This record gives sequence, C-alpha cells and structure tokens, in this order.
Amino acid sequence: MYLAYDFPLLSVFWSMLWFFLWILWFILLFRIITDIFRDHDMNGWAKAGWLAFVVLLPFLGILVYVIARGKDMGRREIAQARAQQQEFDSYIRKTATGSARSGSVDELVRLSELRSKDAITDEEFRRAKALILTDDQPAAAQSSPPAAGH
Repeated sequence: MYLAYDFPLLSVFWSMLWFFLWILWFILLFRIITDIFRDHDMNGWAKAGWLAFVVLLPFLGILVYVIARGKDMGRREIAQARAQQQEFDSYIRKTATGSARSGSVDELVRLSELRSKDAITDEEFRRAKALILTDDQPAAAQSSPPAAGH
C-alpha cells in the first residue's frame, strides 16, 4: 500500500492544495464578514447572529451563508462597484468642468507631471501643450492693450 508520503512530489502537491484551499477559505470568510456589514436590509440582531454563526462555527457558517445569501451577496457587490464608478465619474465631470477653470499654467504643470510619470508620451504632451496655449491666446489678445500708432 502506497501513501502520499512515499511520493515526495505528490506530498508537495497535497500540501499546496490544502494551503491554497485554506487561503481561499480566509478570503471567503473576510468577504462574507464584509458583506454582513454592507447589507443595509439586515437589522443589527440579524447581523450579530450571522457574524456569530460565521465566527463560532466557521466552516458551517460560511457554507450556510453562501447557500442562503450568496446571490444577494453578488448583487450587493455589483451595486457597490456601480456606486463607486458613478462617484468617480461624477468627480471627474465636476473636476473637468469646474466653475473656476484653472489657468493654463496649472494645466501645463499637470501635463508635465503626467509626462514625468510616463503617463503620457512626448507627442501627447506636445499636442496637449499646443492645445492649451492656443486656447489661452484669444483671452490674452483680448486683455492686451491695442498697439499704439495703428
């Protein structure tokens, strides 16, 4: 009769399998605990009950939670991701079309920071710089006094 310990490679495989299953279980445990606190439909007693069940009887608690509330868990996570995306989009829109538009100097500073972080290429920097400077010239032409003698 051969055991797993007779084959060192098989022993390593089983050890890695159990290790990754253990890590997977911890990830699931923390996601479930996060979901318990994220759910606004549950009252405090229900949250306390689920939390006690998951912590005191971890394997059974996680299995029952995933069976009973797994579908709603995914929906809540999707709803949170959409809400975060909407907040981010709203922030970008507000920043891009702010009431007090920053001057061209601030925009050029931001562009040079992006170029130094390699977020944009030199060609993109040149095009954006030209766009900022051409947008700024009509305002400068209006504010400059007319040339004398013409």
